[in-house]
Amino acid sequence: MNEKEQENMKELYSIFRQEYIIMAEYRMLQTENLEGIYVIPSYENSFVWYGVIFVRSGIYNGGVFRFTLALPENFPDDKVPTLAFTSQLYHPAVDANTGELNLSEVFPHWDKKQNHIWQILKYLHWIFSNMNIKSPANNDASMMFKTNKKMFIEKAKECVSLSADHLYDDPPTEDKHYITFKPYDPKIHDAARNKMLKPRETDESSHGISWVQAGTYQSFSKEETS
Repeated sequence: MNEKEQENMKELYSIFRQEYIIMAEYRMLQTENLEGIYVIPSYENSFVWYGVIFVRSGIYNGGVFRFTLALPENFPDDKVPTLAFTSQLYHPAVDANTGELNLSEVFPHWDKKQNHIWQILKYLHWIFSNMNIKSPANNDASMMFKTNKKMFIEKAKECVSLSADHLYDDPPTEDKHYITFKPYDPKIHDAARNKMLKPRETDESSHGISWVQAGTYQSFSKEETS
């Protein structure tokens, strides 16, 4: 193998390794309690993730806010990923012009040994119940929350209403993984709903079933739990 072929092999290995790391980050999300948050990598580009958060309490209760998570080119050996709302959101931590969530307060830099994408999503969930941001991205929203909370709540509720109005909009992209919603149709959705609500039947004679212990990445088998 000549020098050029070796370089090509190294480059190919680097690409596969990076894709593996990104998919490992995505699988890691499934072990965390990310209440109301749904996210999936783009079908066309694994460096772009589409997401939506259903806010179920607080000032923004009832809001359904879309966002895009973008990974830097050399992830995880690079700067902090960016998360930008595509839904309108009036919030001290969100830039009013770009929709970008200010992550510098909790991620001043990205340490691949300690930082993971699920932590960004945990922070995303946290901001909807915490408005006192030390380094606000929207100073107007921050000041209004401190000095005129009634007006702030009105603006927040406007965002909630707007998110509901655009819930069923056509997707802005043809990407197969873009998260879309359709109004409930009993003829289409009742069968799936009933199936999900039906208690799962267990087969006591089955073998090889395994789970992951809560709070860890350690798996255990059914036999070990008896």
